[in-house]
Amino acid sequence: MSTADLTRAPRTSLTSLRQDPREQWPEHARKLYDHLVGLYGENDALPTLAAAWIAYQRSVNTQKSYARGFKAFEEFAREHGVHPMAVKFALADTFRMYLETTPTWVRVKGGRRGERARTGKPYAEASRANALSSASSFFVYLDKVSDDGVKNPFDAVRRPVIDPDYSATPSYTEEEWARFLAVARDEHRAAAYRKRAYALLLILYTCCLRIDSLLNARVEDLGYDRGHHVLHLEKVKGGGRKKKPIPPAAWDALQNYLAGRTTGWLFCTASGGQLDEPAVWRLLQSLAKRAGLPLRGPHGTKVDAITHALAKPDARPDKVQRWADHNDSRTTQRYNKRKELLDDSPGYGLAADVAGALARDIT
Repeated sequence: MSTADLTRAPRTSLTSLRQDPREQWPEHARKLYDHLVGLYGENDALPTLAAAWIAYQRSVNTQKSYARGFKAFEEFAREHGVHPMAVKFALADTFRMYLETTPTWVRVKGGRRGERARTGKPYAEASRANALSSASSFFVYLDKVSDDGVKNPFDAVRRPVIDPDYSATPSYTEEEWARFLAVARDEHRAAAYRKRAYALLLILYTCCLRIDSLLNARVEDLGYDRGHHVLHLEKVKGGGRKKKPIPPAAWDALQNYLAGRTTGWLFCTASGGQLDEPAVWRLLQSLAKRAGLPLRGPHGTKVDAITHALAKPDARPDKVQRWADHNDSRTTQRYNKRKELLDDSPGYGLAADVAGALARDIT
């Protein structure tokens, strides 16, 4: 199938069906479709194919990440006067270099609502890797749905080298976490907001959850199993379901927040709608400022939970790995900020033993 065929086929085949399958697309596929239709129109194949590729991804997190990375690639190709589906290796490799030096879009302080400008720092290594992986994945998908195959122009493009042991997310000590929670419980606006903030943080921390997984949970997902209060969740990565035990302190805070509510989103807005990630980001930024702690997003909560759990004297890395929902122990260790502490260097113990042995030898 040629690029021209790809341009015609999806629109024709979908509109000829009795019911349009695009109605079943997940949120990030629909958003990307609308964004691309505004640029290319409905008769171009790109909006449909790109959105179908996003819908093809298993997890919501991957859908969101790939859609964000693809937008950066699409913008680059458009600025160079090339249709994204017609990009060849030379331009794909130029995209790699473009990501290394081009300022990112940031909000204009004091500007109009939604006003943005390219004045931010160039893309970080992880963001560059994501954009390149997103574009490459799109062409892999085109190859799968094409009758004659589509060559992936990103096959030979070098990717940034990512240190698997490095995480830029700042961490809180257990004492700082206690202060952070105290601010959420005692100092945040009205009582209803305090209860929600306190319960949300405790559930995130003690259940070691990703924020998108928790925000998609409903009150109906709460349960009881062999003496444990549990939360049944859809896995963010890989699909399937998981069961997370809720410790008593977190359960009490959650019940205090729910106040007898038995249906709806587990964490919701004042009107009962689904609480979104930007709202949680703003909440954590506000609480961190009040507590005098570094600003960061929801993912830092999971980093701290893993770090603090592994620091316990009776910690079992295999149990922490399962609790964190990681398939690979190396992922769990990447989250472990304690491994960076100089106090934990085995060299101190070795030096003490050598010093003791030398002292005995002298006497």
